[in-house]
Amino acid sequence: MSISNNAKFITFEGIDGCGKSTQAKLLLESLNARRLPAILVREPGGTRVSEAIRQILLHKDTDELVDRTEALLMTASRAQLTREVILPSLEQGKWVIADRYSDSTLAYQGGGRNLDMDWLIKLNSFATYELSPDITFFIDVRPEVALGRQGFNRDRIEREGVEFQVRARNTYHELLKRFPERFVAIDGHQDVRSIQKQVWEEIIRRHFIQS
Repeated sequence: MSISNNAKFITFEGIDGCGKSTQAKLLLESLNARRLPAILVREPGGTRVSEAIRQILLHKDTDELVDRTEALLMTASRAQLTREVILPSLEQGKWVIADRYSDSTLAYQGGGRNLDMDWLIKLNSFATYELSPDITFFIDVRPEVALGRQGFNRDRIEREGVEFQVRARNTYHELLKRFPERFVAIDGHQDVRSIQKQVWEEIIRRHFIQS
């Protein structure tokens, strides 16, 4: 399956409550305003099968899930989304914006659950058909700030607490060093519009679109 040269795959990452979902939606709106074909997907989810897996992963009553099962389910959802939605959209020349993708597994199941990182990278490669984002925006916030932004109705993973989020955040910083050409870190403590401006400026700087 060939990917159009005009199509870009952009992912947003960060711990829960960082503001990445807001920025992903704002980028979609900006692209649509320029009449660029674009879609927004979320993880886990995005297809009928993937949404069913999401219910298992995030439901409050599935605390018996072991760490490896969680990792396998996350990547199973990703494989379905990639094959059914992301790759066909890129082939059609559409921009794809993802609210989480493969780096979330490295941060949450690798850093948060302490699973072997090299094993997870291989698992991700299999699940994504070796697809890698053109750019990944890491919206970075302190875990205690992110926790304060979350509501009371938190899902199974959000309820893991601050220490879990600290480990996930630390792993994102490791990924930033490991993939410096792809990762762009943005201070998530800024106001929404300032973050949006930096996202847009980076896309222009990389010549994805003309200013």
